[in-house]
Amino acid sequence: TAGLIEVFKNVLGSDAGEWVYYGATVQDIADTWTGMVMRDVGGIALRDLRRAEDSLLGLAESHRDTVMVGRTHGQPGLPITFGFKAAVWAAELRRHINRLTGAAGRLHAGQLAGAVGTGSFWGADALELQRDFCARLGLAAPESPWLTARDRIAEFTGILAMVTSTFAKIGNEVYNLSRPEIGEVRESFRDGVVGSITMPHKRNPEISEHLGTLARLVRSAAALALEGMVNEHERDGAAWKTEWAFVPEACMAAAASMSFGAELAGSLEVDSERMAANLENQEGYVMSEPVLRALAPRLGKHSAHEVVYGAAMAGIEGRQSWRSALASDSRVTAELGDGELDELLDPAGALGCARELVDSVVSAGRAARAVEERELARVVERERAPGNERERARGIDEAAASSEAAQ
Repeated sequence: TAGLIEVFKNVLGSDAGEWVYYGATVQDIADTWTGMVMRDVGGIALRDLRRAEDSLLGLAESHRDTVMVGRTHGQPGLPITFGFKAAVWAAELRRHINRLTGAAGRLHAGQLAGAVGTGSFWGADALELQRDFCARLGLAAPESPWLTARDRIAEFTGILAMVTSTFAKIGNEVYNLSRPEIGEVRESFRDGVVGSITMPHKRNPEISEHLGTLARLVRSAAALALEGMVNEHERDGAAWKTEWAFVPEACMAAAASMSFGAELAGSLEVDSERMAANLENQEGYVMSEPVLRALAPRLGKHSAHEVVYGAAMAGIEGRQSWRSALASDSRVTAELGDGELDELLDPAGALGCARELVDSVVSAGRAARAVEERELARVVERERAPGNERERARGIDEAAASSEAAQ
């Protein structure tokens, strides 16, 4: 630091050079640029999260009625729609958007606190100086020094870890559903992309893999950020200096993840015919719950489960369809006629509230976006007003707060 100050002094000349680091510490400067980084990276994150959300809301809407196999523990469970799956992803991204906007007032803070955080070098002018300093940079002035209060860093990297983990989850789902034996979705393919230098036929889910890798890096940074919350006294370089390594890495990895995630969401190919074929290949066994539901009021839930379980196990072992297995069990046919069984085995009638949930998520997501667009327009208008940096910083935080409150 001393060497850097000498360089500045030589460049600025004897008069201005005397004011370099005038009472400020290295950590004041580093924490302030970290606040600016959190603001700028947060802006990139919001941009790409909204891009991905838009695409997922579109998928949810267009595939609201596209029935597919829902899977639990890696095995076929009950029917869902692909729109329902996409809506769950979109709602999770919306919560991350809310987290980022809600945290803006806490994270986008500067610091000019001096050696131990009291601003003693500047005397009675310290707090006003810090407010003006932060306002000029479009940052909030902290309510207290954060030289050893590293919760801002932990919160920021924690949010990035959650965001990238969501994209990793989406990527992992695409990775698995694009296996040829399932084949329900796939990453878009461009001619000339090489999947393997030894197996020319390969079309690998590269983006999906990248999302998993990047999330691991950001989660490791979040763990270091939590470690960094444990400090000694009023300043502690041992904990603070780890941020020099993991904050840039987390930001770069998260930015790449969100860019890839938005690209994947916007170009995902959905094979609805394969979804229907995979559902048909289950021989009707994914419709065991409707039969259980129909028998429960008549036999009692647990007795009904015993009956349906017995029919299912016998049918699977005997390589029968679910309809045949049910017809072969006198305990079932004593309660349910052919017409009722046919109705119970229709996948379209076993979707629960899937369609309604899609509609709710799409409506809420688009309403939230409309609020954000209005608030953004208001902030841009305020920024155009000349010479009012403090109002500019306040407007950014107000827009974030209004967006969060609306949701």
